[in-house]
Amino acid sequence: MPEPDFIEVGEGGTKRRIAVRKREGDRPGVFWLGGFNSDMKGTKAQALDDWAVAQRRAYVRFDYSGHGESSGRFADGTIGQWHEESLRVFDAFCAGPQVVVGSSMGGWMALLLARALAKRPASRATLAGLVLIAPAPDFTEELMWKGFSPEIRDQIMTTGVWQRPSEYGGDYPITRNLIEEGRNHLLLGGTIDVGCPVRILQGAQDPDVPWRHAFALTHCLPSDDVVLTLVQDGDHRLSRPQDIARMIGAVGELSNG
Repeated sequence: MPEPDFIEVGEGGTKRRIAVRKREGDRPGVFWLGGFNSDMKGTKAQALDDWAVAQRRAYVRFDYSGHGESSGRFADGTIGQWHEESLRVFDAFCAGPQVVVGSSMGGWMALLLARALAKRPASRATLAGLVLIAPAPDFTEELMWKGFSPEIRDQIMTTGVWQRPSEYGGDYPITRNLIEEGRNHLLLGGTIDVGCPVRILQGAQDPDVPWRHAFALTHCLPSDDVVLTLVQDGDHRLSRPQDIARMIGAVGELSNG
C-alpha cells in the first residue's frame, strides 16, 4: 500500500490535514468516498485498489477529517466539512473521467460532489458515473434524528453530544452540530441532477440504511440511466465476495461505457 500524500483543507482554526492515496493509471479513474466513522483501508476500498492495480486504473481514496490517517477529531466533523474535503481532494488528485464510488455516507458525499460539479464550469476531472453502495443521503436527519427517542434528542440538544452504541465496535459521538449542520445539505425530496449514470447496490437486510431509503433516492434522480440492485440477503456493509464482485462489476461497466 503506498504511503499517503497530505493536503490541507480549510482556513485558520478549521484547517485539516487530509490523508490521500493515489495510484496512477489509465482513465476513467476511480474515486472512493468512504462511510461515516470508517477509513480508506476498509474491505471495499482495498478491493477496489486491488482491482485498479490489475486493470491499470487510476484510483484515489482518502480519509475524511477525524477519520483514519487524517487530522482532527471525529466529534468535530460535519457533513459540510467532509463535503468540502471530498471536493478539494477530487479537484487536486483526479483528472479526466471518474467513476465515483460512495459507500453509506459516501453515497451522500458522492451526490453532493456531483451536484457541486454540475453547478460550475467544467474542470479537469469529470464524472463518468456514480456507484452508490447502501447510500445514506440525509442520514443525519432521516435515519438518525427522526428515529431518536425524545430522551436522546434532549440529551443532544442540552449537552451537545450523545454516545451512540455500535455493533461494529465501540461507541461514537453524535453531536448537535452534526445534526444541525447536516440540515444545510439535505437532498431527498427534490431533484438531484447528477448528470451521469448511477448504479445503486442495496442490501434488503440492511439494519442501518433501509432499502426503502435507496428506493426513495431513485425517485430523486432524473437520469434514465439509474439502476437499483437489491441484494436480498445483503447487509449494510456489502463486503462479502459476491458483494465485492457486484461493486467491481458496476464500476467496470461505467468505466467502459
